[in-house]
This record gives sequence, structure tokens and C-alpha cells, in this order.
Amino acid sequence: MIHKFSLLDRNIVVDVESGAVLTLDPTAFALLDYASAEMPENPPEEALSAVDASESEIRESWNELREMVSEGLLFAPAQELDPDITKVMGFAPVKALCLHVAHDCNLRCKYCFASTGDFGTGRKLMPPEVAKKAIDFVVKRSGKRQNIEIDFFGGEPLLAMDTVKETIEYCKNFPEKNFRFTITTNGVALDDETIDYINEHMSNVVLSLDGRKPINDEMRPAPNGKGSFDVIVPKFQKLVKDRKPTGKDYYVRGTFTKKNLDFADDVIEMYNLGFDQLSIEPVVADKLENIPSEENRKIVEEYALTEADLPTIYREYERLVEEMLKNRDFNFFHFNIDLEQGPCVIKRLRGCGAGFEYVAITPEGDIYPCHQFVGKPEYLMGNVFTDGFDTKIAEQFGRLNVYTRPDCADCWAKYYCSGGCNAANLAANGALDKAYKMGCDLERKRVECAIALKVREMEEDA
Repeated sequence: MIHKFSLLDRNIVVDVESGAVLTLDPTAFALLDYASAEMPENPPEEALSAVDASESEIRESWNELREMVSEGLLFAPAQELDPDITKVMGFAPVKALCLHVAHDCNLRCKYCFASTGDFGTGRKLMPPEVAKKAIDFVVKRSGKRQNIEIDFFGGEPLLAMDTVKETIEYCKNFPEKNFRFTITTNGVALDDETIDYINEHMSNVVLSLDGRKPINDEMRPAPNGKGSFDVIVPKFQKLVKDRKPTGKDYYVRGTFTKKNLDFADDVIEMYNLGFDQLSIEPVVADKLENIPSEENRKIVEEYALTEADLPTIYREYERLVEEMLKNRDFNFFHFNIDLEQGPCVIKRLRGCGAGFEYVAITPEGDIYPCHQFVGKPEYLMGNVFTDGFDTKIAEQFGRLNVYTRPDCADCWAKYYCSGGCNAANLAANGALDKAYKMGCDLERKRVECAIALKVREMEEDA
């Protein structure tokens, strides 16, 4: 299987199975429509008449394509692997926790997947005793694995900084493990002391900002109805300024909705504010028929993305990648791509590891496949105080991969996407293995932009 597209003045071909990425001249690019794994010595007559080039140019390009096929760079055969990849790879130990230290929040973001922070389960903070039991759980479940990821999450985790600090201190009791901590914050409760603590102890920090002030303040108001931009931006700027000398990771993450389909301007605004590690994600809204309140349905209708928005969003991604070529020194999360086909094969086949390598822990100690499944009783996997862990649910998630999702079979981007987000699939279609179509469309476009940008960068470095 191949995929061809033109972007940034380049004709690009992706060979799905080999992972090869090629740039072709216009003649060879046009001839691909007549090529296959079994290419005859001479181009077909219809190619000679249809392709806008001389016969000698067509024959020369045809021979070049035949050579690429013989080298395994084009039309490579599909990889043969048992769809139940657990038979081949086995089940990895649990290696990461999303600790919901706060089911509460000091903002009321209109698009919040967590019901403005409480996940629909009531506002509460995680006691330190629960966090410590969660650490015991992951240490036991991680087996011989040394590296463990701990994400402090909410709601707003800064509301539970005492628990965060006690958890990090407790992890020192396990010197055989290497803990890497991340925290996600809206920044409202940041102060100088907390900034210093985060920069010292967190390997990564995610800062929530939706870009331009009017956009951010409309979608991310405080309970008093006022916007958060003027409160959080100076704090984020200080955190990042102090953090950069440490070399530790951070990124500023936003969400775009129907209200800011010109979201490239939001990314540029974040860059102009002094941030160079950036992400802006498409909003994922609940289905209107699943929202009981008419008032909430109207709110969701105002910001939810629809398929009619796709052409505009595609153009905006293209505009963003063009901006990145104009001497803008920033990294955009969705345009990071490894053309060497990393990371490992298993990661490319089944994605993030939610439900078996990665789980979420609620303030009560309940275990769920990830933060987006919290509150769904059918996905409750156990509790850290009972030492129980539903391996049947873990196996269900572990077997999800690009071979077991029917919609992935003919998708050229499957090894970059790994089958998409299980939670988004469930929300859109009521099934973990049925792809969220709009999410797939957006991912394919982002991958095209990422590949085109990488091609241009490699050409400039050559």
C-alpha cells in the first residue's frame, strides 16, 4: 500500500509497510497511478498518453519506479503477524499511573471532558494514603521494569499539592525504581514556591492555555465568570523562563473548537508569548443525544467540530506548517514524527498502552484504563486497597491494535496513529475497536503535514 500527496511544494509518497518516504518529480509522481508491485518492463500505453511528459522522460521515470519496487521501497508486502499480538509480545507490566489527585478545579472550561473537574463523581481531593497505595500498586505491577511514569492529574492537581509532595517523597522508598513525574496544570494556583518545586521535581509539565486572550477567556473561565488569561500567562512565563536552564521538558497545550478554526493564530500567539513547546488539540465533544440538558446541548453545539469543518481545519494545519518554515523556532507536538519508524514495533501497533501498561487512579483508589474512562462502572478494574486488578479488562485493551480494528486495515497512516484513542472511539461509536472517523481524518492530515515538514528539514540539513 502506498499513499501519495503534495504539500510544501513537494510530491511525497509513503510506502506503508516498508515505512519508506520518498519525494518524486512530477513525472514519476503521476506514473504511480499506473504502478504496482508487479511492474512490467515498459509503461502501459495509457500512461504514455496520459502523463504530461515526453516518452523518454516517462520511460526513464518508469525504470526508476521499478528499481524502487525491487529495493522494497514501494509496494512492499504487508507484514504478517498474528492479530493477537499478545501471543507474540506478551503483556507488558504496568509502567505508568495517571494519579487523579484532584477531582476538583478552579476553572470551568466549557469543553471539559471531566465535567469541570469532578468527573461526574463529586468534588474531592486524593488523600496521601491513597496516593501511596497507588505507588505500592505500580511498584508491584511493574515487575523488573525500572522506569515508572507518574502523571499528577485532575481536575486541577495544584489543589492537592500536599498529596503531590508526599507522593514524590514516598517514591524515595523504592531506590530500585526510576520515577519520572509529570504534572498538568491550568496555572491559576501557581505561585513562586510551587513553580520552584515543579521545576525541581517534575520531568515534564503541561501548561493549559488556549492561545489568544479572547479565545482562552471565553472557553476557560473561572467560577466567577472571568477569564484566566491575564492570571496564568505571567505565571507560565516565569515557570518556563526558570525551567529552560534545567533542560527539562514542558509544553503549552491548548484546545481548538469551532470558535477558533483559525487556531494557527493561537499557536503563533503562544509562541509570541515566549513558549516554544506547543500543542493545540481538536476538541472531542460528547454526542448531542447523550447530553441530557438542553442548555448543555446548546453550549456543545456552539463549540463542537463537525465534518463540515474539516476542509477549514486541513487548511489551517497547512498554514501552521508553512509558518514553521518561516524561521519560527518552535516545536509543535502533532508535527513530531520519526521517519525511521520508531518507537518500538509494539508501540506503533497498539498505541498508548491504556488499560494494561497505563492506568488511572481516582481519589478513592479506583483503577480505570485511563482518565477518560473514569466514572464508567463497566471499566472499573479494581482498587489499590484491595490489590485486585481485572486482567480481563487489561487483556481486552492489550489486544486492541491496528490488526484488530477493521477500519485500520486499509489506512495508510495506521503505523503512525496506532489505531487512535480508545476513549474517543467509544464516545463516538460505542465500541473500542471502531475508529472515530473524524479523529482519523484529522490524524491523517497531521501526519501528512509532519512528513512534509520533516522532508523539508532533512533537505535543508543535507
